[in-house]
This record gives sequence, structure tokens and C-alpha cells, in this order.
Amino acid sequence: MALLYSLPLLLSPAKLSISSTLILRAPSLSFSILRAKPISSNTVGATPSFQNYVYSDPIPEFAQSETEKFRAEILKKLSKDKQTFGGDLDKVVDVCSEIFSDFLHKEYGGPGTLLVEPFTDMLIALKEKNLPGAPLAARESLLWAQNYVDQDWEAWNSNLPK
Repeated sequence: MALLYSLPLLLSPAKLSISSTLILRAPSLSFSILRAKPISSNTVGATPSFQNYVYSDPIPEFAQSETEKFRAEILKKLSKDKQTFGGDLDKVVDVCSEIFSDFLHKEYGGPGTLLVEPFTDMLIALKEKNLPGAPLAARESLLWAQNYVDQDWEAWNSNLPK
């Protein structure tokens, strides 16, 4: 009975075309390795070119304005579910707003930089503080951010003098 295992060779794939095969046969062991061949003579020493996109630094004024908008909208949205939040609604909104503000001030640099981490941080922080409705608050916060933050960033920057 013959077993066939394919093992990759650790060589630079940008420079070489690699093909190797290890064949195990009972009772003896046999190796079959094909030599690596250059793809073309032009690839030796060539460096791949990558386009780098540089995201903007966070804008504190935008972060402040967006946090205020976020706070008002999340309070409005979550207040529709008084059964879930009860008397803790303001505390839930405070936690979410603080985490969102921190993210906007330190990390958000425009479209393409909205991350999921602040919303998972909201969920964790709300649960750690034993506040009700953590999954709902984090989900609503994420949905709001996905729908508005990038658009608001574009609008904010289109109004800046050039």
C-alpha cells in the first residue's frame, strides 16, 4: 500500500516555481523531489511593488461631533426598549459613548478604518459592569456606526477649506 504526502519546500514563491512530492511505501522509504525552477530570469532580485494607502490621522473635532451625534442616536434607539435597560439606560449609553469616543479620537482615520474592536469592547465592558442589554447595545452601536460614520467623515472633510 502506498501513501502519498505532498510537502512544500520553503523557498521564495515570488522567485521560484516549486514542486515536490514525498512518497512513502511500505516497507521501504522512497523520496522523489523535483528541483525548483525559476519562473523567469527577470524575477531574480525583483521587488514586488505595492501601493500604499495612507489613512488620515483622527480629527479631534470630528471625533467630538460624531460622539455627540452617536450618543443622542443610541440613547433614542435604546430608549425604545425600556424593558431591557430599565433605569440603567444612561449608564449603558455612557459606556458605549466613552468607548466610541476613545476609538474616534485615537484610531478612526476615515473610510476603511472603522473596526469591530470598539464594539466588542462595548459588549465586554457592559457585561463586566453587569449592565443589562449588552448584546443589544453593542449591536445597535455597530449598526449605527456602519450606517453613518464614514458618510459623516466624508461630509466633514468636504466642508474643510482646501
